[in-house]
Order: sequence, then C-alpha cells, then structure tokens
Amino acid sequence: MPYVLTVDQRGSQRERDLVDEALDQIQTLVPKPVLSFERTAGDEFQGLLDDAAAVLDAVLMLVRRGAWSIGVGIGPVEEPLPASTRAARGPAFVRARAALDEAKQRPDHVAVIGGARPAADADAVLTLLAAVSARRSAAGWEAIALVEQGYTLAEAAERLGVSRQAVGQRLTVALWHQEQQVRPVLVRLLADADTG
Repeated sequence: MPYVLTVDQRGSQRERDLVDEALDQIQTLVPKPVLSFERTAGDEFQGLLDDAAAVLDAVLMLVRRGAWSIGVGIGPVEEPLPASTRAARGPAFVRARAALDEAKQRPDHVAVIGGARPAADADAVLTLLAAVSARRSAAGWEAIALVEQGYTLAEAAERLGVSRQAVGQRLTVALWHQEQQVRPVLVRLLADADTG
C-alpha cells in the first residue's frame, strides 16, 4: 500500500530552515523508501513509503521534533514511478496534500487521509499519539530514549543518575507503555486502509 508523507515546517519564516536536518534523520530512520524524501518547495518535503510501521516511525519522529505539520495520504500512485518524488502523481499524493492542509488546522499538526474507514480510524489514533507525545517532559523523553535504545530500567537509571523507580515513573507519566500497546494497532489500521 502506498503512503505519501507531505511535511511542512511550522513558523519557518521566524525559525531557521530545518528541512535538511529532518531529511537526514528520516534517511537514517527509513533507509529504503519507495521514493526518497526530498524537498519539494520552500520548507516542505515529501516521500513515498510502502511500509505502515515505517510511516508511523517517521511521523512520530517528526511529531517529537515539534516543528512540523504532517500529512499522510494513503492510496494508489501512478506507475511507472518517476525517479523523483517531486515528479510522482496519483491519489495518495493528492490525499497527502489534503491531509497536510488539515494538519495545519489541528493543534497536534498531523492528519491521515485515505479511501475508507481504517484511514479515518488511523487518523484518530495517530492524532491521540501526537497529543501524548507533545505533552511529554524532557525527563520523560530522556527515559524513553534510553529504554528504546535497549537499556534496562536499572541501566537507564544509572545513566540518568536517578533511581530505577524514578525511571519507571517517568515512563508511566509519559504514557510510554500505552504507546507501545497502541503502535501495533495503528500499524494495522494503516496497513488495512482501503485505497478506495
């Protein structure tokens, strides 16, 4: 299933351009997109993926950075695919643009548009995850980063100079365990989204 991410930097006229930095981070996170992420115009960039888990990883990474409006379009793309994302066309690209326009109007700056109900459900769940992510403290993110790198709670506590219980509490307050439970559900909703 094709997924198009169209991403726009918020407040780019007041802030430095973050597109190149984001493109480097996405390349590391998603090394094999169908069509590479590239700047499409000004402070926007776009890429084409075919893996729902990679879509979720990319979106949540961008949400965590806090500087982006993110539209996810699900649907068919015209084939044969061109060499450049900028030259690609099809309903998934149109939906990604519409999703980006919708995301710019939302407080959590993310939207998903597809052809049927699973896409709308994915939109609702992803919006909730974005809201949770945006409300995490720096201490919560520190604990999450270490645990996601494979450190045990005890090892993370040692690195942070706090107790094991403090790390557990940070993860609890950050709703990290709940996010881990919801991620597979969201990947399934994205994968099941009918291109309609």
